[in-house]
Amino acid sequence: MKYLYLDEIDSTNKYAKDNINNLSDMTVVYTSKQTAGRGRLNRGWHYIGEDNIYASIVLKPSSEIKEVYSNLTQLLCLVLSQTFEECGVVPKIKWPNDIRINKKKISGILAESVISPEGRLEGLVLGFGVNLNTSKDMLDEIDQSATSLNVETGKYTDMEIFLKKVLSKFCLLYNKFIEEGFLSIREDYMKRAEFLKEEISVRVFDKIYTGIASDVTDKGALKLTDNKNREHILLIGDIL
Repeated sequence: MKYLYLDEIDSTNKYAKDNINNLSDMTVVYTSKQTAGRGRLNRGWHYIGEDNIYASIVLKPSSEIKEVYSNLTQLLCLVLSQTFEECGVVPKIKWPNDIRINKKKISGILAESVISPEGRLEGLVLGFGVNLNTSKDMLDEIDQSATSLNVETGKYTDMEIFLKKVLSKFCLLYNKFIEEGFLSIREDYMKRAEFLKEEISVRVFDKIYTGIASDVTDKGALKLTDNKNREHILLIGDIL
């Protein structure tokens, strides 16, 4: 893994995409100050100060678009969860790739791809933010319930050390994951899922599905059973 630190940037994902041809495979772009980050579905990413993680991983697994690439966010979600656990907290995964502690969000992931005019995959960008060290007052300004590692543990966490632990775990699992897909991590992912067997509502674009979250398939999709016993396989969506 190669590291590129930027003192300040509007968005590590935007920088990675704009410079994809000049960045090598397995490069992580990170900063202490991100001024215009984005979440999934073009949501804003709230800046909560330095000593937190704002980072993007550049991946160039092939020039072809493959189904397994859409599950890479779930791999990153798992290794982030494992790293949190080493810090003494109990993270839970909100499908597909949000991480929460005590029902409060502590980390989110945004995956984007860069496609050439000829339809060739130039690269993938996995952006992620982690609330490591921030004040309760700044967390209260976020438009959803949020927490940080220092609030949960009462301890300061070194950003560089945490980041390198995450990326080390990611690299160890990456090649096998590309070959075998979500199935290679499914068991570990499911152990941390907070939504299973619960009645939930999921927004998929402009449609909302409500039912029991009965399972996650071998390809990482959510299996939802509605009140008419109809089964829905959701590849994307947001649990409300």
